[in-house]
Parts: sequence; C-alpha cells; structure tokens
Amino acid sequence: MASVFGTVIHLSIFGQSHSPAIGCSLDGIPAGIPVDAAALQRFLDRRAPGRDDTATRRREADAPEWLSGIVDGHTTGAPIAAIIRNTDTRSQDYDGLRRVPRPGHADFTARVKYGNWHDVAGGGHFSGRLTAPLCIAGGIALQALATMGIDIAAHIQSLGPEGIADEPLDELERDEAQLAALRAHNFPCISTDAAGRMRAAILAARDDLDSIGGVIECAAYGVPAGVGDPMFDGLENRIARIAFGIPAVKGVDFGSGFAAAYLTGSENNDPFRMVDGQPRPETNNAGGILGGISTGMPIVWQMAVKPTASIGRAQRSVDLDAGADAELTVRGRHDPCIVPRAVPVAEAACALALLDALLEDGRFPTPAPRN
Repeated sequence: MASVFGTVIHLSIFGQSHSPAIGCSLDGIPAGIPVDAAALQRFLDRRAPGRDDTATRRREADAPEWLSGIVDGHTTGAPIAAIIRNTDTRSQDYDGLRRVPRPGHADFTARVKYGNWHDVAGGGHFSGRLTAPLCIAGGIALQALATMGIDIAAHIQSLGPEGIADEPLDELERDEAQLAALRAHNFPCISTDAAGRMRAAILAARDDLDSIGGVIECAAYGVPAGVGDPMFDGLENRIARIAFGIPAVKGVDFGSGFAAAYLTGSENNDPFRMVDGQPRPETNNAGGILGGISTGMPIVWQMAVKPTASIGRAQRSVDLDAGADAELTVRGRHDPCIVPRAVPVAEAACALALLDALLEDGRFPTPAPRN
C-alpha cells in the first residue's frame, strides 16, 4: 500500500481504523520550528469523531503520543513520529463485510487486490480514520507556514443535493473578518445561517438512514510568487495528489475550475496591473497558480466529497463466497456526512503540499540557531 507523500518532506501514514494505534512519520522537516502542542490539539479536535451530533458516535481523544522529532516544543531535524491510540472500536460490526461488500466502499476492491487478507474492521487502512495522523503532520506544516505569514483556511462551500451554500472565501486577499468567523464557529462555515441549514440537512439525512456530501473550498494566503514547477511537479499536482489520498474525495479543481470550460479567454484570463510597484492579477480565476507556479495571489482550490458510503438503508450487494445476490444493511457508527470533519483535513493537505514545494525551492527560511 503506497501511503507515502512528499519530495523533500516524506510523510508515511500507518495503521488501520481498529488497530491498536494509527500514526505517521514525517521526515525532512527543518530543525528549530516551534510546535505549539495545544494549538495542534485544537486543530486535531476539529477532525476528531464524537464531537458533534452531526458526526459518528465513535469517541476518540485523538491525542498524539510523540515518539521522536520534537523536543522542548521545537522540531529537532530528526524524523518526527507520533501515534494516536484507538480506544473506542466495535470491530464486530464489520464481521460480514468481508463476504458481502458495502456499495460505494472499498470492501470489494480491497478483497480483489489483497487476496482477502485485508483488514475489514472499520474499513481498515481505507478508513477516514487515517486522516487523523495526516492532520498531525499537516498541523505541524500549518504552524511552520505561519512563521512565513502564510495562512490556510477552509470551509464548506456547499452541501447536499440542495447545494446549501456558504459565503465564498475572498479570492483576492486575506479577509481577517472571514478568518475570525471561521475560528469562532464550531461548524466550518463563515455564515451562521448557512451553518444552521447545513446542520439541519445532515441531521435529516441521518434520520432518513442516508448520507450527503458536499464541496470544501480551501485558500492559502501569503504564498509568494514563483513557488512550484511546470508539468508534473506543479502546485496543482502536489495539492491534488495528497487531496485524493483523503477517502471520499472524488474531485479537485483550482480557481474557476470546470467553470473555465464555459468561459471565453477574455472572461477567464486574469489581467495584470501594477500595484505598489509590483505586477498583480486583477482577478483570480487561475486560483493563484499559472503553469504550476504561484502568482502571489491566494491559492484557491476546491474538493468534492461524496456522500458517506456506509448508510443505514438496506442496499443491494452480492455474497462473494456464495456467488449470489444479497441484501446488506450496514451496522456500526458512521457519519451521515463527513464533509465538516474533512475541512481541517483539506487545510492539512494544502499545508503539506505547500511546505514541500517551499522547501524544494529553498524558499523556507532557516530557523535561527538555539542559544
């Protein structure tokens, strides 16, 4: 299983949803970067299960245990390793899924790929549970980028079949009021009205034994121009690669994205003007990236998250051992919508991709030596 990301930094994620622990190792992070453990825990809590009535009732502390790489609140330059204990598991809920796979989940493809040796409990290594160690690494990357004045924020852009929409993030400049609103709200929306309507839609789907998906918008503010590469190492490539490692992500686009296909060149191009002696695009349909390289504008991208595959309704499936049609009713504790908990995961993915590119380009400042 290829669970490694990065060119200069190397992130490896290990564990299964119901294994004794899950964790990560993160190599290539420079020494001397301050790591605020309390702030990191608050970031992890945004993704953790059991914090809200719209999420799974599985309850995990998601408190990282540091094995190496951080001493006295700073990175040491050695590989960072951390684990999170799994404490609230009910593996018996998954006993039948090796034989009768869930529609929309990886039960069937994993059985074919791994000869039925895979771990089915909680979805095994295919579970969204593995985004917890991704957020450990991404939380460290977010704090590293903050030392450069780079802020990353994400929210639910739209949710469910009705397309309940939040106020869009400012695509031209950092809006402190928007960022403050996101930090203040328990639900990842700028608008309190949108948050209330989205919560109601999630609870309605839960009561209907169904699930809904949505679109997450993420923006990185303060990224300097000139970061990235053309072709296969562009910023879009790096962000998309790690974003598609998040379970349930089915689409990623940048700036105007697929809407650009319905515009003319004169509508989609971002005209340049001189601002304070520097060239600056007037609009940001490019999402802050041209030719795989940052323009100096906010990097704005979106990811589409499908509805949760595990739902309480009876569904048509097959009995793989008997070679016959079957009906499946999924047991266990599952999110009726994973979009709210995926918002910090989008921020983590973006931070890791940008930090990797900045380090490769030699744009990340070397921390001062310790006195």
